[in-house]
Amino acid sequence: MKRKYFLVGMVLALAGSMLTTSCIGSFALTNKILSWNHSVGNKFVNELVFIAFWIVPVYEVSALADVLVINSIEFWSGNNPVACGRSVIEGQDGRYLVDCDKNGYTITSENDGSTVRLDFNADAQTWSVRTPSMDEPVVFMTMIDDNSVDMIGIDGEMHRVSLDAQGVLAYQEQAASAAMLATR
Repeated sequence: MKRKYFLVGMVLALAGSMLTTSCIGSFALTNKILSWNHSVGNKFVNELVFIAFWIVPVYEVSALADVLVINSIEFWSGNNPVACGRSVIEGQDGRYLVDCDKNGYTITSENDGSTVRLDFNADAQTWSVRTPSMDEPVVFMTMIDDNSVDMIGIDGEMHRVSLDAQGVLAYQEQAASAAMLATR
């Protein structure tokens, strides 16, 4: 009998919390999963992952967690526990601290304390990089459409790169060739 009252109380508390917060929230967990899916591959791979995540209820569970817990925490505290924060990356040449905020990332090397800032400009659809020694940030990528981006080349000019295996391979070869010439 006590278990029945506990279950009814929990259902009422959850329903009440949804009705009293008046916050639709940012759905950071669900959006992180969707962003990850967009980075997996081309649009055909993204669609397959998307369908698989609906069959295996990844999206349903993440949306439910956002609605019942994370968005409520965001409303009451003003901070979303999933949206941004600090990560530690163990690289081959040391540890890096990656701080995420709403505009991008700050990467700090624990070896020498050097920092790099990566920013995304949603209006211009560009990614830029900046270090403390630079006067101005440098745009290194501009999103054109689902099939191509403009990437900075070794010559400092923007070059169109097709977002398929051939386009990425051609860009990698160009960068590798330039790196080999620079080390001579």
